[in-house]
Amino acid sequence: MKILILCTGNTCRSQMAEGYLQSLDSSLEVYSAGVDPGKGVNSYAVEVMKEKNIDISGKKSNDVSEYINEKFDFVITVCDNAKETCPVFVGEVKNRMHIGFEDPAEFKGTKENIIEKYREIRDLIIVEFLKWYELFVVGENDSV
Repeated sequence: MKILILCTGNTCRSQMAEGYLQSLDSSLEVYSAGVDPGKGVNSYAVEVMKEKNIDISGKKSNDVSEYINEKFDFVITVCDNAKETCPVFVGEVKNRMHIGFEDPAEFKGTKENIIEKYREIRDLIIVEFLKWYELFVVGENDSV
């Protein structure tokens, strides 16, 4: 199954979701991209994913235009901006979904408060993408 996860900058939420799905099932072909990509992966996102033994430190921010001609089973947006500005794909996209999360990079506070916000969003991503996985990946395999 081939999946593209989109957000605005591809520095945080989409990177965490990609890392989580890849750690959950290595048979999945998971990519992430941004509609307005930033410059690398957010260091707080790297830190909180490492707490779950998921290493996203070697990732880079990708532009969605890199994937516009490819075929995907799922294109999943994880922020409202990406949902609203998601491009039309030339390649076939079987399913489009939105599983939105608050942007932890917008949160202000002490380092400890910021890390807690990233953990909160990471944990929500894990819960929601596990539900998605059980419904669309495990459920699909059950019907074969």
